Amino acid sequence: MDALGAVAALLTTVSFLPQAIKTCRTRDVSGISLIMYSVFALGVALWLVYGWLLGSWPIVVANAVTLWLALWILGMKLWFGRRP
Repeated sequence: MDALGAVAALLTTVSFLPQAIKTCRTRDVSGISLIMYSVFALGVALWLVYGWLLGSWPIVVANAVTLWLALWILGMKLWFGRRP
């Protein structure tokens, strides 16, 4: 079961890389919803805690990386989305 969880975690986590890379390169955050990423990051943080409490490494690792990527994108939204 851990192998299945690890594959699922890898796929969902890697899916965030293209958005993070594109946002970093272009600095275009116009298509990113601040509310959606904020709520998503909170949900991922709760999944991380849940995985920790269960002692499930696929849940912990995947959500730690996904949270980092989501917060990175959210940070870019806040930084690059500021109006002069």
